[in-house]
Order: sequence, then C-alpha cells, then structure tokens
Amino acid sequence: NEIAAKVLAGRWIAGTHADDALAVAQAFNHRRIKVLLNDLGEAYTDKGKVKSTVSKYRYLLDRIKSEKLGASLSVKPSQLGLLIDGKLMRREYMGLVKSANERGIFVWLDMEEHNTVDSTIEMYEESLRYGNTGICIQSYLRRSMEDIRRIVKEGGTIRLVKGAYAEPKEIAFQSRSEVTAHFDKLMDYLFKNSRHFMIATHDLNMVNKAVRMEKRHGKQVMLGMLKGIMNENAVRLAESGEEMHIYVPFGTDWAAYSYRRLTEAGHASLILKSLMKRQRI
Repeated sequence: NEIAAKVLAGRWIAGTHADDALAVAQAFNHRRIKVLLNDLGEAYTDKGKVKSTVSKYRYLLDRIKSEKLGASLSVKPSQLGLLIDGKLMRREYMGLVKSANERGIFVWLDMEEHNTVDSTIEMYEESLRYGNTGICIQSYLRRSMEDIRRIVKEGGTIRLVKGAYAEPKEIAFQSRSEVTAHFDKLMDYLFKNSRHFMIATHDLNMVNKAVRMEKRHGKQVMLGMLKGIMNENAVRLAESGEEMHIYVPFGTDWAAYSYRRLTEAGHASLILKSLMKRQRI
C-alpha cells in the first residue's frame, strides 16, 4: 500500500529537501549524535540527475562547514554516474571528496549491488590519499572478508553493515543467522586489525558485543544506526559515551530505500516497536 509506505517512510526520511536533513542533523547533534547525510536516489542513467545530486551534496558541505555540524556525507556510486560512465563517477566522487577534505568533512561511499563492488572499492582506494573517506561493507556478501582484509591493509575506514539488497545465494548468505554470524566474524577481524571503523547495526546483541570489545581492545569505534528505527537506543549509547552516528536520508526518491528497510531481516519488528513508542527523533 503506497499510502502506508509513505507514512512509514516519513519516519526514517528527514524530508524532501537538504534543509530538512540539516534540521534533523542539528536535532541529533543536540543529543550528542553525529549524522551521515544521504540524498535519496540510485541507478541514475541521466547525467542531469547526477549533476543535481552533486549540487545538493556541495550545498550540504557548505552548510555543514558554516554551521559546524557533526555531519558527514554518504554517497552512492550509482547516483554519481557509475552506471553511465565510470569516468563520470570518478570525476564527481573525487571532486566531492576534495571539497569535503578542504572543509574538514568526512565522506562515506555506500555499497550497492554485488556487481558494483569491485569498481566501488577501486574508486574508494583511489580516494584514500585525501584521508577523509570511508566505505561501506556488507556482511551478507560471501566475499566481504577478502574485501575487508584488502581495505584494512590499505589503511581504509570501514562501515560494517548487514546489507539489504536482494542477491542470489551463490553471492550472499540468505538466512538472518548466517548474515549475523558473518557480521560477528568481520567485526572481530576489524577489532583486531583496524584502528578506525564503524559498526552499523540495530542488532543489539552485536552492538553490545562491540561495546564489550571496545573495552577489551582498548579502543573506541563508531556505532551507526538508521534514522527512525529505535533511535532511543542511539540516544542511550551516546549518553553512555559512545561515538554514535545516525544515517539520515532525504529527498523524493524514497521508494527503493523504504522497500529495503521494510524487507531487511529484523527491521520490520523494530519499525513496529518504533511506531508504538512514538519516538521523537
């Protein structure tokens, strides 16, 4: 039902405009929580859409800098032109990274379907010279340990998530338990081998384990969650001293993102709990 989907989408999407996302960022910052800002949209085959998206990200960079917000960008390769031309995506991504670096702002490169992983990692590795970039790695992909080893060796920063795209069983783990077990294994590797990374999940078993591992390994890592899904947990963690980040999308192209949130393993029950609790942020 489209109306129901729109109502639900309103919980995890800041609004249609960049200014809506900035207002949400400010509200989270007041609770000692940082944000990752993402302009909704993907799989662009129109250069005009790419140009519009890049323009919005540049606007966000200026506002984040001028308002001293605790915010980073999170961009998708296919919204920067990956499906049109790899050279176009490289130009736009590197341009954003350079502009963000000049303003002291971090840029995350999101991961999409499995057939874009190689090109996304290669592009990310090229951006490492700027020193202000991170990349998302999905635990449901069978290949992810190999990718994490490669990126950690290069000195990259990883945001570990479970993953929400539909993929064949040869490529990705299909059961929730397998995805979680692989997430656990990847998280363990990061704690042992990486200095700076984010554990991004609403799975409180994994979150609580990450907090225990911080103490064991004597390091503080970033914890990440999505806007609109049990955010009182994020507030509690931030108040206890954890470095908390919330993924805040905005824009009109909400359908694909919302569908993934509804179908991602474990999220449906969390969304219902959030609705019943009438969470404020």
